[in-house]
Amino acid sequence: MMHRKTAQALAVVALATLPMFASAQLTANVALTSNYKFRGQDQDTGRTRAFKPAIQGGFDYAFGETGWYVGNWNSSVNWLPGNSIESDLYGGYKFTAGGVAWDVGALTYIYPGAKQGDTTELYGAGTYGPLTLKYSHTISKDYFGWAQESSGSGYKGRNTGYLNLAFAQEVAPSLTLKAAVGYTRFNGGIKDYTELSGAKIPNYVDYALGVSYDFGSGVALYGGVQGANKKDYFGFVNKARAIVTLSKTL
Repeated sequence: MMHRKTAQALAVVALATLPMFASAQLTANVALTSNYKFRGQDQDTGRTRAFKPAIQGGFDYAFGETGWYVGNWNSSVNWLPGNSIESDLYGGYKFTAGGVAWDVGALTYIYPGAKQGDTTELYGAGTYGPLTLKYSHTISKDYFGWAQESSGSGYKGRNTGYLNLAFAQEVAPSLTLKAAVGYTRFNGGIKDYTELSGAKIPNYVDYALGVSYDFGSGVALYGGVQGANKKDYFGFVNKARAIVTLSKTL
């Protein structure tokens, strides 16, 4: 039989942790966009036109007031043979210190049927007022298949980095202005591998500028322009595109 004091101690622990689980929150989201761009680049390379609709959605689970969270996000894509979907798994910890809202975690990009694209990054972000600065660092052997490590190239994409500065500010009731600029720095392995074909891949800058209107009940409409420089190397995938996204948060 369980000792009475032990039972009482377990009861106290259960009662203490109850508020944490009671305040845990599961949310879901779904969106339809006219073109899915990731770090300024089209994720549908099968078509050169600007209109390349993608359906997207996922789930987020926050562990109460602890700051810990996990989530999954998915999108239709078309840039890897044998694959038509991107599925992201992530988890992290959010906290506030020094007047800054911090967010640290890990994220894995999975491309079912095309393992060569799978990539894992660690990230850290700080938000102060309308500004968010975020850095993502690749820890997987390759970075979205750029080094062709899975094909036995002998080169790796690990330590590729991405820095992003984002701005979001409500400028009118329900209307938010959004802007961002990012910088991708490819590691030496990727640069060495691409140089074998006679062209050394350049680091590049991406950008986004638009507005989002909140209709209430979790429905929002975004309209803006997204793209990147170095179009002479990357071609149409870096071209500036007018993008419209309708989303719903549940």
